[in-house]
Amino acid sequence: MCDFDILSDEEKALHHQKLLQCANNFGGINFFLHLLEAIRETKPHPLIAANREFSMELGSIKWNKVIFNDKLQLLIKARINEGKQANFLPPKEAKNHKKILNVVRTLKPIVFQVTPSDTTNGKGFFFQPFELIDAETSKLSLLFDALFFCSVESVKKALTYRPKA
Repeated sequence: MCDFDILSDEEKALHHQKLLQCANNFGGINFFLHLLEAIRETKPHPLIAANREFSMELGSIKWNKVIFNDKLQLLIKARINEGKQANFLPPKEAKNHKKILNVVRTLKPIVFQVTPSDTTNGKGFFFQPFELIDAETSKLSLLFDALFFCSVESVKKALTYRPKA
């Protein structure tokens, strides 16, 4: 997702539609982009917050399980290779396969709830960090990647994408 330009037109349209729906459920594109910028500016990474929450004036993101820094660092390293191999999990023979598999098993059950401060702006949305394709294939979910890792510019491209006529 982070390299929006290399996606097919079909994938671009799908990403646009899903992100736009979530943005509208948070108060619109500008509110959503403001949320992303606040996440990027927060140090240390918001995912390792002990209270399992990221809050700002426009809304909050809450999740149901603590994420430790070691898991976050493995996640960041593994997501770099996801685009090259079309799978978050490395090949079984790779020495880091078991570690990455444990990251997926640890984070898969987590549910993130994004809620605007003012409910008249939208109802918010839920998402999980991974999409399990089959027993051997897993991918970062579009929303998890967009909210916590992709550049704001990439997400903005997806949100403002216009399909070719």
